Formats: sequence, C-alpha cells, structure tokens
Amino acid sequence: MEWLTRPWPWYVAGPLIGLTVPALLLLGNKTFGISSSLRHICAACLPAGIPFFQYNWKKESWNLVFVVGVLVGGILAGLFLKNPEPIVVASATKASLQTMNVHDFQGLIPEDVFNWSALTSVRGFILMVVGGFLVGFGTRWAGGCTSGHAIMGLSNLQWPSLIATICFMIGGFLMTWFGLPYIFTL
Repeated sequence: MEWLTRPWPWYVAGPLIGLTVPALLLLGNKTFGISSSLRHICAACLPAGIPFFQYNWKKESWNLVFVVGVLVGGILAGLFLKNPEPIVVASATKASLQTMNVHDFQGLIPEDVFNWSALTSVRGFILMVVGGFLVGFGTRWAGGCTSGHAIMGLSNLQWPSLIATICFMIGGFLMTWFGLPYIFTL
C-alpha cells in the first residue's frame, strides 16, 4: 500500500500517462482529452436547440465514462490513499509566496487564497471566477485542453497542438511571473 500513497517518480508516471495514447488508439481509435466531455454532458442534458450541442454525443459516451472514472478515482485516492508526508515546497518558492501574502503550505492548494471567504475578495474573484472563465474560454478557443493537445495532439504530431501547447506554456510563464504577483497584491 505504501507505494500507492507516495508520489510516483516522473519516469514511472510519465510513461503510464504516455501509454494512454496508444492504448486508446488501439482499443477503439479514440482520442484522449477531458474538455470535450463538458460538451457531451451539455449535449446530453440541454434540450435547447443550440446547434453546437446537436450531434451524436452517444457515440462519445466512452469519454463520459472515462471522466467519471477520473473523478471517482480522484475522490477515492483523496480519501484512502493520502500521502502521509507533508507537501514539500521549495524554500525559495515559500519566501516568494510569503511576500505575496500566501502563508498556508499545508495542502495541495493554499487555503488562504482558495476558500469560500476569499471568493468575495477581488483577488479571490479574479483567481477563481475570472480564471475559471479564461480557462474555459481558452480551452474552447484552442479546440481542446492541455491534456488533449500536449499529450494526444503532440504524440500524433499535430501542428495545431504544438502551437496550442507553446501558447499554454507562454501563458503560464507570463501569469506566474507577471499576473500572479500583481493579483496577489489586491
């Protein structure tokens, strides 16, 4: 059980994630991606006549089962397979975050930034609501999410996925170095 509760090294986890691509292609010519499942859910649940949601979503129902499996697996791992070791954050990162009023390093996300009361602050609203909207908008605009483009698209040598992945990385770097320090001062 101990090997399940500890983080796996990159040389084990990376190849396992990478093997998802050929497995999906070999088992049914399916592509890997999570963001398309939201469209499938909307197509299944919304009776409105929105053309974007009018397609045969049942053909992609395997994707919904995959997403439910990811969700259930995450919940089970969070409940029963917690890593007993404290989260390790580099001291330079801690010092940098502390200058931006982030002091909680106990969990995966800092509670002093991501909590219900922080949602009513300008900083929390920008990080959670505006950030969530931008992730959703960017996913739709790019034609997929980071997992779809960076894992599936790059492995299939798709030029649009390379461009999208480069843009994801540049956006992440810009936000980390310029956006977050400003937002954390609010």
